[in-house]
Amino acid sequence: MTTSTRSTIVAAEAVTKTFTTPDGRALPVLEDISLRLSEGEIVALLGKSGSGKSTLLRCLAGLIAPSAGTVAYRGTPLTAANPGVAMVFQSFALLPWLTVQQNVELSLQARGVAEGERRERALRAIDLIGLDGFEGAYPKELSGGMRQRVGFARALVVEPDALFMDEPFSALDVLTAENLRTELVGLWEGHEAPVKSILIVTHNIEEAVLLADRILVLSSNPGRIRAELTVDLPRPRDRRTPQFEALVDTVYGILTGRAEATAAASGPAAGRPTATPITVPLPEASVGGLAGLLEILVGRGGEDGLAEIADELNFEVDDLLPLVDAAVLLGFARTANARIEITDSGREFTVADILTSKQLFARTAARNAPLVRAVVQALTATDDRTMRRDFFLDLLRRGFDAADAQRQLDIAIDWGRYGELYDYDAHDTRFTLEPGAEAAL
Repeated sequence: MTTSTRSTIVAAEAVTKTFTTPDGRALPVLEDISLRLSEGEIVALLGKSGSGKSTLLRCLAGLIAPSAGTVAYRGTPLTAANPGVAMVFQSFALLPWLTVQQNVELSLQARGVAEGERRERALRAIDLIGLDGFEGAYPKELSGGMRQRVGFARALVVEPDALFMDEPFSALDVLTAENLRTELVGLWEGHEAPVKSILIVTHNIEEAVLLADRILVLSSNPGRIRAELTVDLPRPRDRRTPQFEALVDTVYGILTGRAEATAAASGPAAGRPTATPITVPLPEASVGGLAGLLEILVGRGGEDGLAEIADELNFEVDDLLPLVDAAVLLGFARTANARIEITDSGREFTVADILTSKQLFARTAARNAPLVRAVVQALTATDDRTMRRDFFLDLLRRGFDAADAQRQLDIAIDWGRYGELYDYDAHDTRFTLEPGAEAAL
């Protein structure tokens, strides 16, 4: 049975979500998203930070209402929490004063299920998820993996139409996460899990390819569906097969597609809007991490596959994304078909002495990184070449929430200090332009 002929459980039509900042400004998070979750499929929402994955999940669960568009459960528009959905969270979200069994029974209790039936169904779910023997244990007595099993049992005990999972394995160590993923697939394939569909939010490319029948790749700021891919691979899936690796490379190529951002960062042109700190945010990468990636590329002859680099370093491929984004944004590297190649300027930066590399980085960051450029330009425009942090935070909050605005400014401080473009005094929260920095613009 194809997806198109299966019964639709949850549908979103033209969903847009905009939050309002404390000072009354609009903060767009999702824009014009339409999707369907049908019976018999696992769908992954994949995207970087700022893509609105978790916000979309909460809209589909009826926990928050979209600003525009509709979400429907089996054809009925939602006006409250989705009655056919149960959720598993990254943070476990267990009540520490309740036992395993009591935590699992909570969702049944909220639905008015009688005590005897609650106990029977909770024990069955606990057994299904491999926690039998721990019914009377408290969360503090359990490992992270066991606590997440309680989260799964609590969701499955209500036998929902759809199981929603928000980064459910990201707080676990690698081996525990892999074990839980394998068990989840086993329950799904064996039709033991009392659910008709699964929707998982993740930033992990391999996790999405391992689990999902379909992958929806979201772009960022605001979140839109950039691509939809069908995963036509039998389960259990082997990471080492050419088909698996090819699909990971395809998704990786979509996520690292920075052509528009790079073109915008290189300067205005006819019909192209000028890049701003909002439209082209700084990747969460340190200068040292960026330099390390470029050194690896030089050592590999200047070019290699992103998956191959990650594998040799024992990282997930998506762990490299911020470093790759930073290298591409600054013009030190370019990507194509899930491969990365160092540019002439990137090679020059890598092999230069420390003083020259600082000068090269300063010039490149001031021209290609919009927030760094904005800081230098603002400081240049003042009489005393100083400015308070809050000026930049207020501007950034037009496009980011408070935490992301601060993260963006922290990255800009790191990059600007390395390039000796400006200094930042954390005590009086002031930026100061370094002598001669305006020449880098």
